[in-house]
Amino acid sequence: MPRDITLLWGLRSPCAFACRHCYFGTVEEHRANLPSLPGVLSHISRNDLPAEAMTAFARTLADSPVARVVIAGGEPLDWPGALDLIATIKSAGCEVVIATNGVPLTRPGIAERIVVLGVDGVSVSLDSADPATNDRLRPSRSGRFGHSDVLDGIRTLLRARGQQARPRVGIYTVVMRHGPHEITDVARLGADLGVDYYVPQPISLAPTHKLFTELTHTVADAGAVAEQLGRLADDPLGLAIPDQDYMRRFVAAISTHASGHVTDCFGGAQLFFIQPDGSLWDCPSDRRIAATAPSQRRTIAGADARTLFDGRPACTDCSHFSRDCVNMWPLALGMPRLLDPETA
Repeated sequence: MPRDITLLWGLRSPCAFACRHCYFGTVEEHRANLPSLPGVLSHISRNDLPAEAMTAFARTLADSPVARVVIAGGEPLDWPGALDLIATIKSAGCEVVIATNGVPLTRPGIAERIVVLGVDGVSVSLDSADPATNDRLRPSRSGRFGHSDVLDGIRTLLRARGQQARPRVGIYTVVMRHGPHEITDVARLGADLGVDYYVPQPISLAPTHKLFTELTHTVADAGAVAEQLGRLADDPLGLAIPDQDYMRRFVAAISTHASGHVTDCFGGAQLFFIQPDGSLWDCPSDRRIAATAPSQRRTIAGADARTLFDGRPACTDCSHFSRDCVNMWPLALGMPRLLDPETA
């Protein structure tokens, strides 16, 4: 059985930052109106799967078609038992990548435990090379944390890793309308820090989002973004970056707000998304989730990964392409490139 599936596993957890563009929404808004639509995430817990049920599913990953699990949040390293869950996933023979805001890496013993567990990659979110800009976009909930703490977290993990090959350490940047220059600015900062890979991502907000007009690219912005992506491709500064196909999709996606058609998509074939309540979706795209019929909804609760994905197609034919999808490319198809020590 080929192991070619990537699971994006979201753990509901607090986060040191209150990003206005967070795909989990804002605590303040959801306290007043808790979302109930399928696939819509929230920082506020409703019916999360118990840790015991998550661990039971993770044990079945051995000898399953799942090759890689990307642990995300919220802030996954703030989820109680996250490192124990990761240990179970690693013992099942899967690669593990942690998507983190970087702050927990500064806590005593966390970086060292990640290294000991054999985690394969750690992707740290940073949206600007400029501290003031980053902290405006990603404000601290408590006022205690910011840009400098994220950089300290990266440095702490790199020191803990030492000369070992794992984990590979990278930076993810959400590129917004006002800052195409962040594509190359953050790459330069990452290279100075000594990280291994870098992924710029287009911001993806629903048209009804209150920040949509302010932060979301229009077709008029595509040229400036393409220029910065081209500069990064021409000189990646020794960093592993997504391939040219990803860069083309990035520009194509920000050139329209309409849905598009993707032949031979990996969603539901090589990529699946697990929500905190255990719901399993073909991919994290909100459009794809909304189009899923109730009869096709699944869960990992009580499921066995060795049989859960039986009957999946080699690829899927999807008419729900959006900017959301571009962010999934490095997870499903690009991660081997980013985790390969020979890629630069």
